[in-house]
Amino acid sequence: MNDAEKGLESDWSDLESALGGASGLAATFGAELERLRGELLYTGREVNSLSRSIGAGLRRAFDGVVFDGARLSDALADVARTMTSAAYSVAMKPIQNALGGAIANGINGLASAVLPFRDGAPFTQGRVVPFASGGIVRAPTLFPMRGATGLMGEAGPEAIMPLQRGPDGRLGVRAEGGGRAISVVMNITASDAESFRRSRSQIAAEIGRAIERGQRNR
Repeated sequence: MNDAEKGLESDWSDLESALGGASGLAATFGAELERLRGELLYTGREVNSLSRSIGAGLRRAFDGVVFDGARLSDALADVARTMTSAAYSVAMKPIQNALGGAIANGINGLASAVLPFRDGAPFTQGRVVPFASGGIVRAPTLFPMRGATGLMGEAGPEAIMPLQRGPDGRLGVRAEGGGRAISVVMNITASDAESFRRSRSQIAAEIGRAIERGQRNR
């Protein structure tokens, strides 16, 4: 390999490294943008909630001054209390959510250890989990849970059959042994081949009735 080829290979390696670094940087930048988008949406909702609370407090206070003859100082004090309460509620909401989630996860873990579910539970840690182990549903179906939503559905086509719970707690169709054999004896008397051909419909009907009796008596 001459010097030109070595230089070209080195440049190519440098280009691959640069492209890999750019790809990683783009992925990191995209993830950061998504995080900022979520925070901005949350902030927008909280600002709207704070604005509505303060607006409602102002309306009540000045309605009291205009229609009920309340003193302006009392109305302004009521406005201040409303603004403080609204700001406090907005500031405490993330803390309440975090504490509530931690307590719920702890309770769910304790309940799962003390009272385990049968094979597959429809929820875990308060989150929606696909649940396709038992029951009969015709399509993916949502059902309410305390503080969350459950999703149940079948993983594939479902046969509607009588079910039986086994000693291990599983619910399903249990296969039995082959069962006893059923013997069907028919005596056919014919004088010749032509008379046998004429009796074919009668013979077929007799065979059909014998099969039906066997199915009813199983």
